[in-house]
Amino acid sequence: MGLSRRDFLMRVGQAGGYSAAFVAMQGLGLVEHRAVAQARIEAAPGSGNGTTVVILGGGISGLVAAYELRALGYQCTVLEARSRPGGRNWTVRGGDSVVLNGMAAQRCTWDTGHYQNFGPARLPSIHTHMLNYCRKLGVELQVEVNMTNSAFLQNDKANDGKAATMRQVANDTRGHVSELLMKCINAGALDAEITSADRERMMDFLSTYGPLNDAGSYIGDDRAGYSRTPGAGDEAGVLSVPLDMHTLLDANFWEGLLFDQAFDQQATMFQPVGGMDRIPYAFAKSLGSLVKYNSIVSEIRKTSHGVVVSYVEGGDKKSIQADYCLCGLPLTILRNIPNDLTESHQKVVRESEYAHAYKVAWESRRFWEEDYNIYGGLEFCNVGCSPIWFPSAGMFTDRGVVVSGYTDELDSSFATLSYREKLEESRKSMERLHPGHGKELEKPMYVGWGRVSFNEGSWIQSYGSGDSLYKKDKHGRRKRVNSAQAPGIVQKGSTGGEKQPTAAATETNGAYEALIQPDWPIMLIGDHTSHLVGWQEGAALSALRAVQAISDHVKATKLASAPSRMNQS
Repeated sequence: MGLSRRDFLMRVGQAGGYSAAFVAMQGLGLVEHRAVAQARIEAAPGSGNGTTVVILGGGISGLVAAYELRALGYQCTVLEARSRPGGRNWTVRGGDSVVLNGMAAQRCTWDTGHYQNFGPARLPSIHTHMLNYCRKLGVELQVEVNMTNSAFLQNDKANDGKAATMRQVANDTRGHVSELLMKCINAGALDAEITSADRERMMDFLSTYGPLNDAGSYIGDDRAGYSRTPGAGDEAGVLSVPLDMHTLLDANFWEGLLFDQAFDQQATMFQPVGGMDRIPYAFAKSLGSLVKYNSIVSEIRKTSHGVVVSYVEGGDKKSIQADYCLCGLPLTILRNIPNDLTESHQKVVRESEYAHAYKVAWESRRFWEEDYNIYGGLEFCNVGCSPIWFPSAGMFTDRGVVVSGYTDELDSSFATLSYREKLEESRKSMERLHPGHGKELEKPMYVGWGRVSFNEGSWIQSYGSGDSLYKKDKHGRRKRVNSAQAPGIVQKGSTGGEKQPTAAATETNGAYEALIQPDWPIMLIGDHTSHLVGWQEGAALSALRAVQAISDHVKATKLASAPSRMNQS
């Protein structure tokens, strides 16, 4: 009996995981072989002439919106509360001051050329819009090493608490699973699933994939690494002793091991040379005086002709009138600003919840490179501050900036710790993975986004009333819901055209759906109005969607008023 395409893909996924299924779908022509670039905004050059737009927030969504609207002839003004562009796109360098709510100011004393991206730090190759803007604006990119097999995983329950390399954990796991599957085939347990011809092919595959010896057993392999590497003469090398399957199962290494298999974490990843903030500064240079800094929005009101936005600039109260308003402010900030949004919008704004991601970064001798041959990538431990994130820039130099701790403070007791206690926990995590090297960490800098003015959170995690982007698994750990299946989320076309909602979306209150609807003359933008929450690509796509929506609205308004003008003539 033949297999349907659906059954075939299910079996491929069960055997080889998401990546195998995705490649199979590509081979069947069910998905594109690369990310599909968004179509051009459908609006004529100059179609925005005579129309004004005020944009609230100089983050990526606001900057992209201004960049594209200006190209169509719109007169734009961007109001940014900070003295810099970028919003969460924030790079800290030596000499910078970091001021967080409720904490003493931190002064960065890192060496010249050292930096840390405390906001976004990766550009996936599938995020074609952001990569294209980097091209247009002349932002030089370099490869960001998101994962390396030389990095370590550590779990208190496994290997006596000693860290193991990713190459060993990955390949020992694959070897043990292959051996178990080979035993199942030899015992006839899969006879109902595969033909006799496929049985032989599967056994050949497992022998190589494992790799297994002639007896069908996994006894270790150089893929998993060496306890003593090969050398000259009679130095043949000694293979690492395989971790047993029981240890690997108890260790629960899977999250760290499969981190870079998520669709938006797969190689190749990029980063701007010199820091992620090269992108917003390039936008700001292009936009020039259109961006008004130190301008704190205090009120948003609709008028009979558009909108009026009140703001405070350098202590002076000011206001600006415009035909349209694009609001890219975080909902944590918008909820405290008097506005005329509809009740359905305001309800989501009031009830939304944001994550409080943090990073702790240190300057140090590059012991990870010099002593462990680790160049870039992340490491994971099961308790404390995790992951460890090694720099991809400045390799082979003497010193660098490493992150020891990057996660959500709300998921642990980390938020309740004092500043000094946070730093100690960060050192402890480095010690778990690299004993003796915690003491080499110097000049710490901590940024917790729940304490950052004009943000008060890192990214949205719930739209309120049950529309959460996260759920807890059977172990009580919080997991991100796949954006295509997130409760309350309806898939959107690139220019705002609706697609059929997922089954999950039809069973919720539609808070996200309400949030993304235009409330003319106001429309919300930002990554929280996209399916790419936390990513700059999501912010850019939300801006492009809004530019198209305004263009369509302007065109429709002009057409509607045309008969009346003709009658008057």
